[in-house]
Amino acid sequence: MKNKKITRKITQGMYVLTTNGGGCIVDAVSQVSAEEQPMIAVAVMKKNYTNELLHKNRRFALSVLGKEGGSHLIETFGFHSMRNFDKFKDTETEEMESVPVIKDSLGYMVCEIVNLIENETHTVFLGRMIEADVFSEEEPMSYAYYREHKDELRQVTTEEGKTAWVCSICGYIYYGESLPEDFKCPICGVEGTLFKRK
Repeated sequence: MKNKKITRKITQGMYVLTTNGGGCIVDAVSQVSAEEQPMIAVAVMKKNYTNELLHKNRRFALSVLGKEGGSHLIETFGFHSMRNFDKFKDTETEEMESVPVIKDSLGYMVCEIVNLIENETHTVFLGRMIEADVFSEEEPMSYAYYREHKDELRQVTTEEGKTAWVCSICGYIYYGESLPEDFKCPICGVEGTLFKRK
């Protein structure tokens, strides 16, 4: 394979996927049918805690991120794990069809899971849209925009007075005086040697 980075040229957006008990940032989202209740496919990393939750829950929501003002949501839902961080604590949400959706977004889609496909690294969840609305007509954030501006969008902030270890790849933060032996990032899977102490 010469250069798999060509996949970054695939046009896709940035979303907060939420379900009961958690949520994460996703970009691999596709509409796969155009009926009254469209089918939506989303891929979620198997290492992600949200993947585990989706295997237990039957519904998920996708909140569309705007180009402006989405950085705090990327930090909250992209650089932390619900295993040790409450992503909903400082995030305004509204319950739709028993699933939390992000108020500070361009709109949302709530889907009922009808099927899934497993591969080595991800699960593709196929959902039928049962509820949706548009909050704003602002321009959505694309994956290409995120890649181009990721350094300014990934402003990681740590809690004052605590020793933090920050993943240099995805920004995940682990709090503790030292990293556990054989520690791996729960978000992107890299080893502890790629964490920086702050």
